[in-house]
Amino acid sequence: MSGRDLFCQPRRIRRGAALTLVFASVLVAGAATGSFDTPGRKTDPPPARTAQAGHQEDVADAAAEAVADGKSPVEAAERAVSRSGDRWGAVYSQGEYEEFEEALDGQYTGVGLWARRERDGRIEVTRVQSGSPAQAAGIREGDRLRSVDGHHVDGRPVTEVVSLLRGDATGADAGTTVDLGLQRGTRAWSETLRRARLSTDSVSVRQLPGGATVIKVAAFTKGSGDRVRTAVAAPSSDAGIVLDLRGNSGGLVTEAVTAASAFLDGGLVATYDVNGDQRALHADPGGDTTRPLVALVDGGTMSAAELLTGGLQDRGRAVVVGSRTFGKGSVQMPSRLPGGSVAELTVGHYRTPSGRTVDDRGITPDLEVEEGALERAETVLSGLGDPP
Repeated sequence: MSGRDLFCQPRRIRRGAALTLVFASVLVAGAATGSFDTPGRKTDPPPARTAQAGHQEDVADAAAEAVADGKSPVEAAERAVSRSGDRWGAVYSQGEYEEFEEALDGQYTGVGLWARRERDGRIEVTRVQSGSPAQAAGIREGDRLRSVDGHHVDGRPVTEVVSLLRGDATGADAGTTVDLGLQRGTRAWSETLRRARLSTDSVSVRQLPGGATVIKVAAFTKGSGDRVRTAVAAPSSDAGIVLDLRGNSGGLVTEAVTAASAFLDGGLVATYDVNGDQRALHADPGGDTTRPLVALVDGGTMSAAELLTGGLQDRGRAVVVGSRTFGKGSVQMPSRLPGGSVAELTVGHYRTPSGRTVDDRGITPDLEVEEGALERAETVLSGLGDPP
């Protein structure tokens, strides 16, 4: 897999641009009241057949029929998901889902690129992982990715670009090569990179010259919430904290809630519904509620990162600076299908503590800034130019 805007993403999500808000194994771990069905877990059937349950049954039936007929259960399930109109629905083969879960553990095979699709269809590099093949080749943030192994990527869903970069069609492993067509300004060139087994550097911390601490969270993989808490608890100046969630395409909800606990003394982070059942996510007590905090966001801030942003904003804990976030506030749950594949289907939506919905709307910053957002964040932290 190739970087974190591109990573852990359902291969076939309808808009091809965002990371699933993953509750797989999240609520089972105790992040909220209640539990969800997970692959292999048996529970009593619900008293009534909800629309979501109906879609799940339809997908399972399609896969079962395909297995019986000697056809591809994955393709049959994909067609059923498409008919359901679930734009965030996705179907994985057993191997793909294992890779998905592995990615949430912070491991992936790729070249170390974070990328996203711009509104005009261009695929742009948003981050290069330190120590990765991409960094060794001199690829930089802002470079345009034009092709992968001869396949032009303009206009393709990001998830398809992921598949090409990882070599899914050929079962490519670490050590295999991939040819990239790149552009920087007027210069166009090609690079041949060798895929490697990489660990995601999902949380990084640095100090600005003025004393503020910047905590950059690229994604909410396992352990990232605790790393945020550790960074907040570390001795530092009183200049404040910039929580940089730009380009964060989401991840595990438990980790986002743990990160919220670094800044809150308990209380509500978000509510959500699953098949009509209302539930809540709460922060742990004991977080730092005094240091000035700015949350930086942009159009690449998605899913679990939006959940965290909305919670901090509604609780009055952070000033949100940047541009409107992506707007993915739906909840997906996985279910095992006949043949071993896994379907991830939408089962509900979440809201911020004040009751705002995020899906299709995103989070509007307190201070909207397109350029120089980090500099404006420093100004806000210093008490100069606070937003009205």
